[in-house]
Amino acid sequence: MSNNHFSLDARNMLCPMPVIKTQDRIARLSPGDVLEVICTDPGALNDIPAWCRINGHSIIKTHDAGDEVIVTIKVSN
Repeated sequence: MSNNHFSLDARNMLCPMPVIKTQDRIARLSPGDVLEVICTDPGALNDIPAWCRINGHSIIKTHDAGDEVIVTIKVSN
């Protein structure tokens, strides 16, 4: 199982683009990889974790950094 750390810049994108970009990026990753998604759309703080629950990926943490939100995901099988 892989254990690499990746970052996705989804800043200045509005819903649903951060979720779509996250989905596309995770499709190219391996189980165990970690993806940090950086967004400026505050809705991503709810939308990306909801997408992860539906698709079986784990949220490691979410962070609201004022004008940016960061969602850290562990890719599952």
